[in-house]
Amino acid sequence: MKIAVVGSYGAGLTMRVPKAPAAGETVSGGSFAPGPGGKGSNQAVAAARLGAEVALLTAVGDDDFGRAARELWRAEGVGADQVLTATAPTMVGFILVEPSGENRIAIAPGALDELDAAAVERFRAEIAAADILVVSMEIPEEAVAAALRLGRACGTRTLLNPAPARPLPAECWPLIDVITPNQTEAPVLLGLDAAHGLGDDDLVRALRERTGGVAVLTRGGEGALVAEESGITAVAPCRANAVVDTTGAGDSFTAALAVALAEGLPVARAAGFAAAAGAHTVSVAGVVPALPTRDQLNALIGNAS
Repeated sequence: MKIAVVGSYGAGLTMRVPKAPAAGETVSGGSFAPGPGGKGSNQAVAAARLGAEVALLTAVGDDDFGRAARELWRAEGVGADQVLTATAPTMVGFILVEPSGENRIAIAPGALDELDAAAVERFRAEIAAADILVVSMEIPEEAVAAALRLGRACGTRTLLNPAPARPLPAECWPLIDVITPNQTEAPVLLGLDAAHGLGDDDLVRALRERTGGVAVLTRGGEGALVAEESGITAVAPCRANAVVDTTGAGDSFTAALAVALAEGLPVARAAGFAAAAGAHTVSVAGVVPALPTRDQLNALIGNAS
């Protein structure tokens, strides 16, 4: 089971605060912890922990954050031979986490701005060898489009995690086999305004029609909706023991979905497996520490059944 990931790496500088500050306000009493992050790297590590052979394409700087990233990938068994060393610094994300587990994130892309179509082309062999290609959108649009085109050209199933959301170029839609937005991201992808008035069923159906493939709309504690040609299936949520930190839940869901699809599960069952991964992740502080192993996920699924 092989998964290729094209996405971001960044150092996550996390502060847990009593409450998020309003404009012009200073809030004291927080605790700080740095750690690895970035949607592509998180998804690659999560997939490797679930048993996949993973190849990652991203870009890091020639700095301490970039060296720490390469050490992480070595430790987690993620193939990073094609990762670009950029002239700019490694991406940094500043993350504020409230006691409820909700988070606010600001990002300085740095090295990721140098991830271009030429770098993606050098990743062709890894994409061609993969059972599924996972692409996320914390990278330049040029790299997103190039990865999806290459996945289609190689006959590799493509999964786009459209986060952070932005409108997609028209050429990208038919290159997507599986798309996995949340309820906030879906309207942005579809170019809808805040008063669109569409329900979740309408949104996931519209996304499926745009791609011609499969759309999975994640809904947090409400589970997910899966839209296929045969219709829409509701996927029940997997209840977390506690919500400690929602950072990384979407990456955990995406990686677990990719692993389950690569193993041949039907999409609705794969989404149930992914929901369990997300539930585990929100119950643990931090991102990488919260990504489940296969044994942890199997135990959670067993306890829930």
